[in-house]
Amino acid sequence: MDIPEDLSTGERIRLLRESRGMTRPVLAGLCGRGPDWLKKIETGERELSSHTLLLRLAAALQVPDLSIFTGGASEVAQPVPLGRLTHPGMPGIWAAVMNRSLTPPEAGEIDVAGLRGRTDQTWRLWHTSERNRTEVAALLPDLIRDSETAARSLDGTERRAALIVLSDVYRLTGQATAYIAPTELAWVVADRAMAAAQQADDPAAIASAAWNMGNILRETSYPEEALRVATEAASLIRPHLDGAPDDWRGIYGALQLHAAVTCARDGRAGDAWRFWDIGNQIAKSLPAGYVHPSTVFGRANVDFHAVSVATDLRASGNALSLADDIDPDVMPSVERRARLWVEVARGHLQRGDRTAALHVMKLAHQIGTETVSYTPSARAVAAELWRKAPRALRGEAGQLAEAIGVKNAG
Repeated sequence: MDIPEDLSTGERIRLLRESRGMTRPVLAGLCGRGPDWLKKIETGERELSSHTLLLRLAAALQVPDLSIFTGGASEVAQPVPLGRLTHPGMPGIWAAVMNRSLTPPEAGEIDVAGLRGRTDQTWRLWHTSERNRTEVAALLPDLIRDSETAARSLDGTERRAALIVLSDVYRLTGQATAYIAPTELAWVVADRAMAAAQQADDPAAIASAAWNMGNILRETSYPEEALRVATEAASLIRPHLDGAPDDWRGIYGALQLHAAVTCARDGRAGDAWRFWDIGNQIAKSLPAGYVHPSTVFGRANVDFHAVSVATDLRASGNALSLADDIDPDVMPSVERRARLWVEVARGHLQRGDRTAALHVMKLAHQIGTETVSYTPSARAVAAELWRKAPRALRGEAGQLAEAIGVKNAG
């Protein structure tokens, strides 16, 4: 966007924040500060002299260069690290996605049912392995190539089935490469998942691909577009729910939770809880113990999302009270259990209780090592604890930060 040259740093921050539809409490919270602090920055009442806080604001607003904040000569580069992490499995996945052949593949016998089984098994691995990124990343390149071959080689009903599998494979790729994939690959993966689902003309597959697309949009600072995709997909599948398989209602519920978190991160409490309540009603309509195979939507996930919504709204007392009533062991996904404890740790930090936050983060890391190591919110909590833990706990906080890989972070 064009920013007038005569604006101060605070005015530039306010303009960028409002252009993204982000509230002061949400942006300030991403920087570990309160809304009054940010208001004083934006109005010029307080000077922003901390380079670290300037970088945090820039990263939260997805500003790639600090000169956008500070003004001055555009040729003076002040790049902002936007948090992409590295993983050894990324090159193989990149090659499988980005080096797709333009010539028709030579296919022998293709077993679509076998591909379906491999894909479902890999989704289960994602949710049950402590080292889910590493183990899933090892399987994805072959799964991507084989699914592409099936979708391009078959026809009729078999091709439709293969396209649904292909869409699922790309959704899984999006999950497994979140925060480690370059932005361009994340967009390609999301688009291919949606394109395959639309070619299959399957409402549940389209809704699932929209859930994935919404995640990409939200994490790349397009919350309005993320919300639009989620609500449009929900509207698309809603007329088909009567008499539909449980998994169709499961993805409809997952879209509601997605919308709830998206609104919560923008500080829209009413909308956030309205969407959460729709998801809650869907969970009540499903059989006891139901869990959607890829999104893990179900009773436990609805309860987990209530904690996330409250934490993102900075209602830490409510978040921790909700967490107290949850039995995390009813959630079959290791990845989701680890993320719950990260949310609880965030709640404790919001209340200034670093001792409790450290205890909970150690538990999260023990449950899902790679979930914590490769999730920015978890890394931010670990870094905060390492820098500001009580003196008696600095050794423990340092060990955790080193295990997660943030001890030398700026």
